[in-house]
Amino acid sequence: MDSAATSASSASPAVAAKALSRVGYFRWFICALLLFGVTKNYMDRQVLGVLKTTLQHDLGWNEIDYGNLVFAFQAAYAVGILLMGRLIDRIGTRLGYALAMIFWSLASMGHALGSSLSSFIFARSALGLGESVVFPASLKCVAEWFPKKERALAAGIFNAGSNLGAIITPLVVTWIAIHWGWRWAFIITGALGFVWVILWLLLYRKPEEHPRLSKAELDYIRSDPQPPMVKIGWARLIPHRQTWAFVAAKFMTDPIWWFYLFWVPDFLQRKHSLALMQIRAPIVVIYLTADFGSVAGGWLSSWLIARGRSVNAARKTAMLLCALCVVPVVFAARIQSMWGAVLLIAIAAAAHQGFSANLLTLPSDTFPTQAVGSVVGMGGMAGAIGGMLIAEIVGYTLQWTGSYMVPFLMASLAYLLALGALQLLAPRLEPAKIQ
Repeated sequence: MDSAATSASSASPAVAAKALSRVGYFRWFICALLLFGVTKNYMDRQVLGVLKTTLQHDLGWNEIDYGNLVFAFQAAYAVGILLMGRLIDRIGTRLGYALAMIFWSLASMGHALGSSLSSFIFARSALGLGESVVFPASLKCVAEWFPKKERALAAGIFNAGSNLGAIITPLVVTWIAIHWGWRWAFIITGALGFVWVILWLLLYRKPEEHPRLSKAELDYIRSDPQPPMVKIGWARLIPHRQTWAFVAAKFMTDPIWWFYLFWVPDFLQRKHSLALMQIRAPIVVIYLTADFGSVAGGWLSSWLIARGRSVNAARKTAMLLCALCVVPVVFAARIQSMWGAVLLIAIAAAAHQGFSANLLTLPSDTFPTQAVGSVVGMGGMAGAIGGMLIAEIVGYTLQWTGSYMVPFLMASLAYLLALGALQLLAPRLEPAKIQ
């Protein structure tokens, strides 16, 4: 190991910071590319949620129709993320991510051609299939570009793109829809993907192939023990409890984020009588707070590890704190104050992102790099299946009762249940012993 990397990992914080300055920070530039990719991903998927009321009025959808649209997206995402994780492991992050970005950007733009429920279902399915690459690719990139002690922070930073996308979308989309019509909202947001692809192909390489990466930083990135690079198939991952711990936690928590993304704008309009332009400020508050939670959750476990706590203790301590912060969201549907409800949802969204920043690092904590994309794909599929279920639950609940009480109750309990499953299946977060 490079001497600067050694001192960075074992010296006092002040000495470590000085040593890291000698190592370099180019890996964080790569993290910024991932951040922008996730931002674009969430912009494309949230346009439908922001325009829900407008599209229901113009195209005559009811709540069950909208739930079926979300279901179609989640079904395609579930199939796609399992396949995309495997694809990323086979063809690599650089090419796989670029091709997927082109595909889903075209699918996003294709919504502008829709005039019926069936045409929107087709476009949403294509979007879900293409967007499913983002987390397998991003997490594999983090596993390649960051040592284990920095991965939760890196994941928290790029995962903050989900909040940036959710902040930017209502600001941009509402203005476009009012001035140019809702079809242009899909076209403009989708077209941004081609700008990202150009930057990605120009700037991204594997660490050992990158001409701008110093030897000191490469040694630091490779400071963890490196397992032999052999192909690992799904059949060799399924028997491990670490796989099922990640799958179970994603199944329980991902649907809650989908609920926030696709239904919170409607909740604010329905419960608190906000017009399309009026939902922008509450949405910005919710997702700015979530941004803070994403980075803070990843930072907390990295901070604990730097001070001698085990990876297992650090990750689960951060996740427990986040799970407890979600519980008060159960009152969001009952509180009469609009800003009171926004505050509860904002705290819950921040806690979700902090929880996810640590959950997303578990595959790279417990599996070799060449298996990370596949494990993430399996967990992402489970999360998307959970999203399919919650889409139907919320759609039918709103159609029958007009109340958001049941979805918020589910949200309040999901994270404690997920952490309990994680502790049961992987009590020590030991690396999987793959033969």
